[in-house]
Amino acid sequence: MTSSSTPTSSGALVVPPGSALDPMVALATSVHASPKVYALLLGAGVSMGAGIKTGWGVVTDLVRRAAVADDPDADGAGEDAAKSPQAWWNAHGAGPLGYSALLAALGPTPAARQALLSGYFDADPDDPDDKRPGAAHRAIAELVRRGSIGVIITTNFDRLTERALDEAGITPQVIHRPEEYTGAAPLQHRAVTVIKVHGDYLDYQSLNTDEELSTYPEDQAAFLDRVFDEYGLIICGWSADWDKALVQAISGVRSRRYPVFWSQYGTAGANARDLAARHNAAVITGATADEFFPDLVRRLEALDKLAELPPTLEMAVAQLKRALPDPVRRIELDDLVTRATDLVIGRATPDNYPLHGDVFEQNATGYRRDADTLLHLLAAGVFHDDGTHDALWVRTVQRLARLRQTLPNHNGPLEALRHYPALLAAWTTGVAAVVAGREEFVGTILTKPVFKSPLRLETEEAAVFLNSWDVLPKSSLDRFCRLDPQRTWMYPASHYLRQETIELLRSIEPDDAAIDAACDRFEFLASLFACDSGTPRRRGGPWPGRYLFEERWGEDNHGLFAEISADTDLHARLSPVFRNITMDQALTELADWRRRYHRDF
Repeated sequence: MTSSSTPTSSGALVVPPGSALDPMVALATSVHASPKVYALLLGAGVSMGAGIKTGWGVVTDLVRRAAVADDPDADGAGEDAAKSPQAWWNAHGAGPLGYSALLAALGPTPAARQALLSGYFDADPDDPDDKRPGAAHRAIAELVRRGSIGVIITTNFDRLTERALDEAGITPQVIHRPEEYTGAAPLQHRAVTVIKVHGDYLDYQSLNTDEELSTYPEDQAAFLDRVFDEYGLIICGWSADWDKALVQAISGVRSRRYPVFWSQYGTAGANARDLAARHNAAVITGATADEFFPDLVRRLEALDKLAELPPTLEMAVAQLKRALPDPVRRIELDDLVTRATDLVIGRATPDNYPLHGDVFEQNATGYRRDADTLLHLLAAGVFHDDGTHDALWVRTVQRLARLRQTLPNHNGPLEALRHYPALLAAWTTGVAAVVAGREEFVGTILTKPVFKSPLRLETEEAAVFLNSWDVLPKSSLDRFCRLDPQRTWMYPASHYLRQETIELLRSIEPDDAAIDAACDRFEFLASLFACDSGTPRRRGGPWPGRYLFEERWGEDNHGLFAEISADTDLHARLSPVFRNITMDQALTELADWRRRYHRDF
């Protein structure tokens, strides 16, 4: 592409003094900084790549067809006329050759013109590639889906823009008849509005001739005046040669709140040069619509990666869900989760989380608050993932686990609590995996992250060093996590973790009972992996939790223990994770531990 803002009388576009930047840079940064501030104005050039003819292409083809009908016995009459449409028209027509003049001559009524034009816009049912949304239309739909664009003005009769939006799961408000301008929903209240200023090709009221294109009805003109006054414009594929009323509407805007960017392919005509000069448009040349719009999307996505986390939790999760299934957006997904992790790590300083004093509850509450966005991303990510991004989830827990290695000279509950963000991440991803039926990921998230304490020689796996009994000791939790003022929980960490994560887990499972059951299952599986983890000299211990109570654990072939013991499919999926002992041996060890240490009250 070449840069330009100032046109010359010859149609060539040159860079004015002081405009060193490619206008695509200004366009991308402006759109990224101001979503839905710009409206698109699309002309026939946007649909060329999809096999839709431009106005002049239709002129040439209509001349060819008229020549054949005029002299059916002459071989090559149509091809000869198409080579020089002007010459044929000079000999057979009246007045200057143009799209409007031809349509007026060949189709004297709106219904006749509609029938004449339908063949240029209807797809061939036997050709899957004929007149389908092209790269430009798909990129425009992506601009709408990401929230960058909310208004599309088009002179095109075809429905390719609407089809691209539909394929992206977006339902637009479409305005294509004069009477619809007064009843339209406010633009800011709709995800996107498509304004077809010349109508739809199936609409008898579509505008084609010079007379029809010379003025707009009053309501339509007022509506467009407001749009052109309130929005910046991104123009592409529009020559400004045929559309007198549209040219007048844009020319009539005295002051622009936002700039105009105009992508032109080929030499600009007199009207285009005049409009560009009138509004000091930044003109981008040398790119077709199929190149221009995908390029804009790529630049916006690159700017996304430089930005901070999205301003709301909902936007962050929505971005993750868009990027998760798309292999092209793998880096975007990685950057999103990494930024959320960086936020937690960056906040975890001694100034924010003291290692002395009666601050256990304060620190625990702060860690949970700082990790909120990250935990929502992890829950949605693991639940919707098919295993493709497991390494990202593991790396996130591993990074959080290193928080305890940054201050090696401290010990005690407040130092152990520095593993709470990692425990929250492992708990959230593990429970999400259980809800999604991916229990094998529980083994991954509890065996892949490792930690070497300066107080011990061995490197421990997450099933050991993130045991909730150690990170959230009962003696610390009992002071604020209680049944009532006189009674404490037997396993307060189990209650506390459920209490602190149930809200975010509802985003993937709305049934609280199902969440509670998934938490039981996660704690049970974590205990099995804890029995297998560590070294022969120091095995991990089970994770004490509510699953140990008789009503959950079960007896006689009923309950969680019997269910997991008898699940042959689960054994097949989890057995490869066990290395020191078998899964059956881990089940036996867990049952023995429960008999020795657990009591129902």
